[in-house]
Amino acid sequence: MTENVTPTPVAVASDPASAPIPPRQTARGGMDLTSGPITKTLIVFALPTLASNVLQTLSGSVNSIWVGQFLGNSALAATANANIIMFLMFATFFGFGMAATVLIGQAIGRGDVDAARRAAGGAIGLALLFSLVIAVTGWFASDAILRLLETPVEAFTLAHDYLRVTFIAVPASMLMVTLSMASRGAGDAITPLRFMILTVVLDIVLNPVLILGVGPIPALGIAGSALATAVAGTISLLGMIAWFYAKKHVLCLRGAELAYLAPSWPELRFIIGRGLPMGAQMLVISGAGLVMVGLVNREGLVTAAAYGATLQLWNYVQMPALAVGAAVSAMVAQNIGAGRWDRVSTITNSGISVNLAMTAVLIVLLLLFDRAALTLFLGSDSPAIDVSRHIQLIATWGFLPFGVTIVLIGTLRANGSVVPPLIILFLSSFPIRLGLYYLSYPWLGGDAIWWSFLVSMLASMAMAFAVYKRGNWRRTLPQPAG
Repeated sequence: MTENVTPTPVAVASDPASAPIPPRQTARGGMDLTSGPITKTLIVFALPTLASNVLQTLSGSVNSIWVGQFLGNSALAATANANIIMFLMFATFFGFGMAATVLIGQAIGRGDVDAARRAAGGAIGLALLFSLVIAVTGWFASDAILRLLETPVEAFTLAHDYLRVTFIAVPASMLMVTLSMASRGAGDAITPLRFMILTVVLDIVLNPVLILGVGPIPALGIAGSALATAVAGTISLLGMIAWFYAKKHVLCLRGAELAYLAPSWPELRFIIGRGLPMGAQMLVISGAGLVMVGLVNREGLVTAAAYGATLQLWNYVQMPALAVGAAVSAMVAQNIGAGRWDRVSTITNSGISVNLAMTAVLIVLLLLFDRAALTLFLGSDSPAIDVSRHIQLIATWGFLPFGVTIVLIGTLRANGSVVPPLIILFLSSFPIRLGLYYLSYPWLGGDAIWWSFLVSMLASMAMAFAVYKRGNWRRTLPQPAG
């Protein structure tokens, strides 16, 4: 392997047949995303990812129900504060995983299995190193982080206990996420779904056991909820690795290929060079989430608890966008690798249409049945229920433009265009959202948080469309030399 990056010839959408299409190898049990009806293929490929997201969110929701019912609103507010921090931790690595996924998708598309394995190995090695650093650092920095968030004093101790145990689970969780991303990049969305089912079942069963204690198992309170998640994730990770090797998955590393876990400089340079802006995108999103939590906490414990419950419901509303966006990104990457530029725009348009339809249905259902759902998290007599319903009525519609933005960014990202999406997300999340909040707070009060959220989502969609239509992203990105 040479120590340089060799650019591939530029290909544009108007020249789809510029090169012959090589034979392709997909993951065992995976899909060839470069042929067949686009909308049907997109939906079939996105459904396992959507199901995984549903299950993961369901697990979090059930855990929140346990916490809210057994430990009260202060504990629920504590988990909301801790969970946004964990999202921030994962966001810092997300870009590296996505850069590797782009490499994997394009390599599978052009039939280069060895390149796909090199990219997967590099991502896994980086994930292991990065997650260990985060776990150790987070353990010792928990108090300082919670103070920066202005965590309510009533929830501080609970949040501290929950967060510290959660940091212990970071290595297993991050490796699981990395393996799942790599598998989907190779066209296999079924394997991640199998082990998400295992994770959810274990997590739901272990949560009440460890929170309340059963027999010789002591009652651990909120720390028990975090420990249940850690145990479930570790067992599922070990099971997924064993499954990969038992089924001879296309991304399995054997013998000399295990050296790919220590990425060579070409792969490392590509993953870092493309991954840093992608990771920065997630940092911007999570940073905006942290700011939201800080602003919400200033409104008091009732609003903080209401927002924690609202986030649980919003997790479901945003799932179609995340699943369809991931499917679009994988499909576009494989089609670019195969030289099928003629399919890229249709994939993107189909992704937008499918996402809008699915998200609209979820929003309507949520607004119709939100009181019953909120009672599960907050209890039937909580004053936070009416606050949460008010939040949803204003802001939930923002997930329609959010979904469009995610699909457009997924297309750009699939071909290595990572800086424009970063700029878009930064502008919409900070200057626009915070500017609107501070300007309107004097006459809207706390509602300024929710209206600024909605308007910022519309702004990000408009900017993403402008980049997609006029940008120069339609070029084949340079690949690490093999």
